Amino acid sequence: MVQAKSWTLVKHFDGFPKDGDFQLKKFAASGVRRPFSRFHMKEGDVMIGTQVAKVVQSKNPEFPVGSHVVSNSGWRSHSVSDGTDLTPIMADWPSDVSLSLALGSIGMPGLTALYGIEEVLGLQQNETLLVNAAAGAVGNVVGQIAKIKGCKVVGSAGSDAKVAYLKELGFDEAFNYKTVPSLEEALKNAAPEGYDCLFENVGGYFSTVALPQMKTFGRIAVCGSISTYNDGTPQTGPYPHMTMIVKQLKMEGFTQNRWQHKNPESLKRMIGWLQEGKLKCREHITEGFENMPAAFMGLLRGDNIGKAVVAV
Repeated sequence: MVQAKSWTLVKHFDGFPKDGDFQLKKFAASGVRRPFSRFHMKEGDVMIGTQVAKVVQSKNPEFPVGSHVVSNSGWRSHSVSDGTDLTPIMADWPSDVSLSLALGSIGMPGLTALYGIEEVLGLQQNETLLVNAAAGAVGNVVGQIAKIKGCKVVGSAGSDAKVAYLKELGFDEAFNYKTVPSLEEALKNAAPEGYDCLFENVGGYFSTVALPQMKTFGRIAVCGSISTYNDGTPQTGPYPHMTMIVKQLKMEGFTQNRWQHKNPESLKRMIGWLQEGKLKCREHITEGFENMPAAFMGLLRGDNIGKAVVAV
């Protein structure tokens, strides 16, 4: 028997999450057995999340003891699986690259950036790309891939430290949206010619201001809407339809799992960029399983630069 721990959702968030919305539970995890079926997130469920985990017991030869996998087991210290929901870490993962990057730049966030740029936007050399939440796990990779492809990149972030980080990564322009006198003027000054592509992570007011700055036939990849995640009451208007009609814009929402059949080749490309120094990775690490709610709330406040990770 293994003493295991999990974080559960006590009640759905009313606005910004609070400590009382989570509960830490301890339980005895028996040996390898049939896992419970998947269920939708509701009050009392284990918090959803992805982890890099080490196999400590196994009856499946595809997952030998000591191997590492990416698992969607949620906020648990231990879990049992039949293997169908596990993804082995690529066999040729470089020994000098932290396995935690399989949760970030060389994992789902990095793949989201890559597929948003290549499959949704079809970004071309010499085009101008705008990305918001640009210092986050997805946004910073978006900007770096766009630079690899020979594009002008403008990034928006929520602190001066994040803006400085974007400049280190090679962004052509970056600004702190919280301190600029006018978001509209900041966008115009950064790219007077307008934007061919927008990689949208924020939504809300930012989107309302950014869409009129798009060039005719501009493309928008909608990956997130973080400005609305903590709203108790849904935001309303203004509505973008006339702008989209006049400028003949194309907007598409997406998640990266649409192209998961391409993941092995895509991850190898990204590892290659990392080893060539073209892709830089930064993590915001919180130590301790007990601190997962605090890390989660910090993520929603925008405390992190790069991927937010909890080390257990």
